[in-house]
Amino acid sequence: MQHLMEMDLAAVADIRSEQVSWRFKGLPSSTFGSTLGEVAERRLDLFTDEFVGPLVVLDEDALAHNLTTMAQWCDNHGVKLAPHGKTTMAPQLFQRQVEHGVWGLTAANASQLRVYRAFGVSRILLANQLLDPAALRWLVRELDADPGFEFSCWADSEAGVTLMSETLQEIQPSRPVDVIVELGAPGGRTGARDLETALAVARAVDQSPVLRLVGAGGYEGALAHDASEASQSVVDGYLTDLRTLVLRLADAGLFDEIDSVIVTAGGSAYFDQVAATLSQPWPFPVTPVLRSGAYITHDDGFYRGISPFARIDGVEPFKPALRAWAQVTSRPQRDLALLTIGKRDASFDEGLPEPQLVRRGDGAIAPLAGARITALNDQHAFLSLGPESTVRVGDWVGLGLSHPCTVFDKWQLIPVVRGTTVVDLIRTYF
Repeated sequence: MQHLMEMDLAAVADIRSEQVSWRFKGLPSSTFGSTLGEVAERRLDLFTDEFVGPLVVLDEDALAHNLTTMAQWCDNHGVKLAPHGKTTMAPQLFQRQVEHGVWGLTAANASQLRVYRAFGVSRILLANQLLDPAALRWLVRELDADPGFEFSCWADSEAGVTLMSETLQEIQPSRPVDVIVELGAPGGRTGARDLETALAVARAVDQSPVLRLVGAGGYEGALAHDASEASQSVVDGYLTDLRTLVLRLADAGLFDEIDSVIVTAGGSAYFDQVAATLSQPWPFPVTPVLRSGAYITHDDGFYRGISPFARIDGVEPFKPALRAWAQVTSRPQRDLALLTIGKRDASFDEGLPEPQLVRRGDGAIAPLAGARITALNDQHAFLSLGPESTVRVGDWVGLGLSHPCTVFDKWQLIPVVRGTTVVDLIRTYF
């Protein structure tokens, strides 16, 4: 039986002892010299305690809802969750995911691995090949030093398997490195482009004295980009191929020494289809693993439009937990205002920020209708206004954000709010 994933809770708690300073965008100067924990305990108000804009915040109630909703859904559908930590790179949020029963965490590169291990993450999937000799040497030191550390990485080519094996044989690790053969598809991202290639890669792993084949996986999200029937059909076809690959690998005897085969897929757009395919009965023990990461904050754009919970009956949708606040610094035309937020502060790769609220000088917050962001510069947002708009210079605009994966990397410290009260501070490590 697989043990529960663990983290070094003392290392996570120690984040709260770091001092706040000018290095962190948006924080009141009155907090400089205090620790993160001390600032969180002060229960500052976002608008009356001298925070400076632009500012991105996380909504506590939305976070709690999303964590609980995803955990319950995975339990009900017989799948494990190893969310992509690259979405937030925030160990405090990792801990909350662990508290909600995640099976592991997924990383994308060696630098992310080092952050995870600094906080004691005990089970990691690396959704990529690991070919860099320096990274492999570091990994072997981690594996040798901690028998409880479970690690698996991708392989999608015989060339990659050869490179890994050559480096590892020079090092002579105390145990083999676990490998998941990655199945891709034409037009996709990485991954073997057909079943025969994937089978050849798996055989190469099996023949290596320093590698161990433990499963198969891939990423369906690169094959489709909307919720249309055509896109969902493409995803279903890919998942059928992935299931076929696992069965053929088992028939070839390549999993004979594995207690449970890892079969993994699932971004944040089609995880319902992944669960439906991977949780079907198997003729041997299988651990089906989703890697969806954006669920924890959801968004007001790309994922709002494509999330399975937006189209599944009987499931309460995720709630957007990210919001930006920026001040109106100029209104040079009747139909245009400029906000103090730009590409350095907000995501823009999967949709521009969405104006939702306006906060007046008297503190009143009201819905903002008839406005939209049309462009972002490095530090400015162009807010297009209707003829009846009463937005004034000095007002603050609350913005929904799309694609959380490209928001967190712009902020080292993010306040968590309940209403306008700051209840925590989240530290990121990019």
